[in-house]
Amino acid sequence: MMRNNQSALLWAMSLLCLLSLSSCLKDHCTQTYKLYAPVYKTLSQVRKEMKSSSPQPLKAPGKLYIYGKYIFLNEQQKGIHIIDNSDPASPKNIAFVNIPGNVDLAVKGNTLYADSWSDLVTFDISNPQEVVAKNFLNNVFPHRAIYYSSAGNINPDSIRVVVSWQERDTTVDCESYRMLYETYYSLASADSKGNYASPNLGGGQGGSMARFTLINNYLYTVSNSTLNTFDVTTAQQPAYVNKINLNNGGIETIFPFKDKLFIGSTSGMYIYNVTSPVAPTAQGTFSHVRSCDPVIADDEYAYVTLRSGTACQGFTNQLEVLSIVNPISPSMVKVYPMTNPHGLSKDNNLLFICDGQDGVKVYDAANVSDLKLLKKIEGIDAYDVIAYNKRALVVAKDGLYQFNYADVSNIKLLSKIVLDK
Repeated sequence: MMRNNQSALLWAMSLLCLLSLSSCLKDHCTQTYKLYAPVYKTLSQVRKEMKSSSPQPLKAPGKLYIYGKYIFLNEQQKGIHIIDNSDPASPKNIAFVNIPGNVDLAVKGNTLYADSWSDLVTFDISNPQEVVAKNFLNNVFPHRAIYYSSAGNINPDSIRVVVSWQERDTTVDCESYRMLYETYYSLASADSKGNYASPNLGGGQGGSMARFTLINNYLYTVSNSTLNTFDVTTAQQPAYVNKINLNNGGIETIFPFKDKLFIGSTSGMYIYNVTSPVAPTAQGTFSHVRSCDPVIADDEYAYVTLRSGTACQGFTNQLEVLSIVNPISPSMVKVYPMTNPHGLSKDNNLLFICDGQDGVKVYDAANVSDLKLLKKIEGIDAYDVIAYNKRALVVAKDGLYQFNYADVSNIKLLSKIVLDK
């Protein structure tokens, strides 16, 4: 399969070269477009390079994880920034862990768990500036498989992985462009069995909350339609122990609270009980209109944001507050209109909502039937937030912000790590 697709791609590239000659003809319109050619390495080579290196500038930050004095910040599809946050007023970007295809992460003690395309990779982070990959679980996230063959080839020396894309402008005549579109691009966007995927230049899509979470000695992850359980009792030797199919699909996020998992999907929220941690059991479901759906929870309520303008195809922008006193039958308490809400976080009675271009909104949530807006942090396009210990970390389109909210009426900016343009 791999050899056939490589031959097809080479044929398409040759066709491209021949077609480009026709642009010299007179009285023909031309079309200029960008060609992305994949750059490959073997999986063995890629894995050898999964280690810490010198710090890299932030370009496309994604998921956020805080552990101790460190911030672990995903660089979408590239790896993880490690930031020393000993002094929140002056955080130091100290290292970058190269992890192609990385989107999600979680940390337990001296161990970092991260996805690399369809693999789960375990890292020793005892020394954050000398991070070492310790374990690889092959193809445990098959929904993201782009290089394992249908025959089940897991030899890392023979598997070729796309690690980057070479871009160039190419001009052809209009008829040739139409023919080329129907040939080359159909190959370049082939499914995982063809091993060719068009580059994702737009960054992450879907929910803004995590798809990895830890409860005690278990790592829980979600894909589009499954809940996966890993035993991490031996932290750097995780074992894949269970998979639960979630029938409705469209799963986006997972949030832990005590003995429960709150799972957000494009069509609703699921509650799973992990009293038996190896085998989570379904407790309750709350359905809503189709929309992206990050969710957090406390003892009595779940807070769900729905937003439009995404691949989730929804048209609703609101916060839903649900009663989960009876987790078997969650019920609506109240709906609050929003602009374009993304991630959210809660610290005691303070509720933080990233409302897209409308900034970060801070509410008094002591009475969930009557949320009171206390403060609005304007001027940032906010994506995700973690609020704890009077500090709020906000991932935004232009960087990573930290705020002090000891005095909610006078929230102060502590620091900002700007993106590299």
